[in-house]
Amino acid sequence: MNMLKSNFSKFKFEAGTDEAGRGCLAGPVVAAAVVLPANFKHELLNDSKQLTEKQRQLLRPIIEKEALAYGIAYVSQQKIDKINILNASILAMHQAIEKLAIVPEFIIVDGNRFKNFKEIPHQTIVKGDSKYLSIAAASVLAKTHRDDYMEKLHLDFVDYNWKKNKGYPTKEHRQAIRDFGVTVHHRKSFRLLPEQLKLDL
Repeated sequence: MNMLKSNFSKFKFEAGTDEAGRGCLAGPVVAAAVVLPANFKHELLNDSKQLTEKQRQLLRPIIEKEALAYGIAYVSQQKIDKINILNASILAMHQAIEKLAIVPEFIIVDGNRFKNFKEIPHQTIVKGDSKYLSIAAASVLAKTHRDDYMEKLHLDFVDYNWKKNKGYPTKEHRQAIRDFGVTVHHRKSFRLLPEQLKLDL
């Protein structure tokens, strides 16, 4: 039984935010921000990494229906290459918060790095997605929206099996990069292959 807390700040409109796809070799980084009602409960809701794909897909419509507000934002691999993955992750979270229909009074952020968003106070929380419901909800939305995006990309780039690996650096994905080269969706600033120093990208 999980015991995720519903609120950190005691403000009524507290947004939790998280991103997905930070460690991927291909595709965008996707962030979500969620403001949940004070009484929100769901026995399945936990850090999305602890959930199965099926559980995340089951939770997503429930979160989207019951949240007071939610926002999803994508930052492209081109932008990641320009500003680096940390800045791109924070930018995606800012854009997701910007899309909330309710202006939050406080923001809780998964991880330990964030930049001020407007004048709204915030707190970073390491492993926040396994401590607070709104961050866990944001992690589920970010992950499911990103997975859907990668599955669509897969249709045009079947050699890389993004349907399965979602752009993460699996052995199979790296082998596909060796065999078929780098696509427009790959992050050129990332070390795509261990032997990259010898690779002419």
